[in-house]
Amino acid sequence: MTISEPIQLTRKDFVSNQTVRWCPGCGDYAILAQLQKMMPGLGIPKENIVFISGIGCSSRFPYYMNTYGVHSIHGRAPTLATGLKVANPDLSVWVITGDGDGLSIGGNHLVHACRRNVDINIILFNNRIYGLTKGQYSPTSPTGTRTKSSPMGSIEQPLNPISVALASEATFIARTVDVIQKHMGETFRSTAAHKGVSFVEVYQNCLIFNDGTWDAYSDRKIRDDNNLYLKNGEPMIFGKNSDKGLILGRRGLEVVELGEAYREEDLIVHDKTSIGIAWLLSRLEYPMPLGVILDIDKPTYGEGLYEQVEYAKAQRGEGDLQSLYFTEDSWTVS
Repeated sequence: MTISEPIQLTRKDFVSNQTVRWCPGCGDYAILAQLQKMMPGLGIPKENIVFISGIGCSSRFPYYMNTYGVHSIHGRAPTLATGLKVANPDLSVWVITGDGDGLSIGGNHLVHACRRNVDINIILFNNRIYGLTKGQYSPTSPTGTRTKSSPMGSIEQPLNPISVALASEATFIARTVDVIQKHMGETFRSTAAHKGVSFVEVYQNCLIFNDGTWDAYSDRKIRDDNNLYLKNGEPMIFGKNSDKGLILGRRGLEVVELGEAYREEDLIVHDKTSIGIAWLLSRLEYPMPLGVILDIDKPTYGEGLYEQVEYAKAQRGEGDLQSLYFTEDSWTVS
């Protein structure tokens, strides 16, 4: 019996020969670097990895990964990913999308990929703007955002990607920030380890059309006072001096100062398997929850589908395409 040797890959193995073409300073560079760095650790052959994108700045991604890739049409990447995963369940399938591509024209497709629990990884770059088409407001732009398509300010309520994924029954939900490199890498590794649909929102800066939109959570000087780094089984503590925390109050999660009135044991403990806690975290803006928000086990779409196929074979035998063509439901037009 021959034991196969572990696959030895490095980051360079995942770097394609294509020149990366994003604006200098774009957060997409950091996301690309972390995924290329993380991929070798998965132990998956490059030929078994596929990146699928739609349309937008983020959708150039497949060109820059030395794996298989599909640059598809606007908003339909989750649909192609679903078909590919069903056709070849051994593949590691990654969907790269943006707040416009994934939540506007592609919103319906993203929702159904989540509810079906297809075993794919969806990475949504959220910069709150349409960058490729030169700066129109997007589904996640805050109310009042002034752009070329909303010169008097957007009057729409922005979508909350985490809440959308949660309401769509996604089984793994996380959030990270483009410039917090170590955290982003850890989040992507957790994403890859999940069996079922994984949804990750990445706060990504568009230097040209929406610079600084995430400064509160990315600026080194202030981010630690605004970010809640979630750790499963541990109390929700945050702040540069770890002097603040969250309790469960009458109106949901409430911020308290640690000291005489509140101690660490009074704080709510993060449970990544709790949908209730995940919903409360999804509605929180201060502090901003980062890391794995939800991670639960449910049967995947592929498991259910192949179970039905095997049952059908057991009941009716192997299918015959020629016989199918000439069943009683066919007719001839003369």
